[in-house]
Amino acid sequence: MPTLTKLYSLEEAARHNTADDCWVVVDGKIYDVTKYLDDHPGGADVLLEVTGKDAKEEFDDAGHSESAKELMQDYFIGELDPTPNIPEMEVFRKEQDVNFASKLMANAAQYWPIPATVVGISVVIAVLYARQK
Repeated sequence: MPTLTKLYSLEEAARHNTADDCWVVVDGKIYDVTKYLDDHPGGADVLLEVTGKDAKEEFDDAGHSESAKELMQDYFIGELDPTPNIPEMEVFRKEQDVNFASKLMANAAQYWPIPATVVGISVVIAVLYARQK
């Protein structure tokens, strides 16, 4: 029967990046190595440098023995969440202008000469056209 493990995001694992609280991700598995920092043969800095990313490549490059891989199981706390991190969508609403009428009147008062000129020219053209007939 499969064992259920806790899932953590990479961002969550990256927040545990101090000597007092250090998590390391190796091949999609998360290990709390805080208590092991002083005992690590490569030093605590090696482990602290790989927080916030999957350190499988660094782990494999170091040539760890089978006993080291077995020792890791003592520090296993969960797995990397395989679901993609989808950012939350922000919803923007266009605010309705409740002062539309007052703005319309202000614009009409400001630009009244333009429609008045158009109406005046139209009247003059209509009168001239009517006289020609």
